[in-house]
Amino acid sequence: MISDADAAALYDLLNPWDPGHRPEDRFYNELVMAADSVLDVGCGTGAMLIRAREQGHHGRLVGLDPDRAALARAQRRTDIDWIEGTAAQADRVDRAGAGFELATMTGHAFQCLLTDDELRSSLAAIHASLRPGGRFAFETRHPRARAWEGWNPSNVLDFEAFGRPLRLWHEVDSVTADVVTFDGTMATPDGTVLQADRTSLRFLDVAPLNAFLAAAGFEIEAQYGYWGGEPVTGAGAREIITIARRVR
Repeated sequence: MISDADAAALYDLLNPWDPGHRPEDRFYNELVMAADSVLDVGCGTGAMLIRAREQGHHGRLVGLDPDRAALARAQRRTDIDWIEGTAAQADRVDRAGAGFELATMTGHAFQCLLTDDELRSSLAAIHASLRPGGRFAFETRHPRARAWEGWNPSNVLDFEAFGRPLRLWHEVDSVTADVVTFDGTMATPDGTVLQADRTSLRFLDVAPLNAFLAAAGFEIEAQYGYWGGEPVTGAGAREIITIARRVR
């Protein structure tokens, strides 16, 4: 079996934070380095904020996540505040009381907000955590690209970790309205299952997403369909990359 601590370490192995080579990481890194205070909602193992400190960020950095094992891994860096909690609790972490200049949700974490109520409460809390004029940057997969169609066992990933070969694959269980539920399985090459997880993600389209943001007191500053600044309305848009500003 795979322990929670091992799963957190595997996440970093399979998803290395690398602004030098990954355009999505570079996009966020530039925003973070330009902001004097940052709240990373759904920070996971904290790779983005840790890299910012390593690059010389001297401002206030706070990571928020409900996953204790991921936070335990993040806490190897002690000059960043790591707080256990959900996006709907983002308004409770501003110990300085000044409001953050920037809030982020990376790694498609925004798609874990499945219901309208979760979206409203999370956006309200993130809005409250920001100072007036503060910005919220995040991405969600564009439903037009139908990314889930590639989540199938034929796209198995073989890799090595903990001194042994491992195999990871996904399989979609259901697509209901704008929510996709799929299973992720990690096993040895002979098929011995070590970990099986079920995940649901919401694929909001541009118009309903922007309506939720407006209702929460945000205005759209910029929106892109991919990391090179492609239009979100373009035929090849794979993401809805959003920078929203608090306006009230």
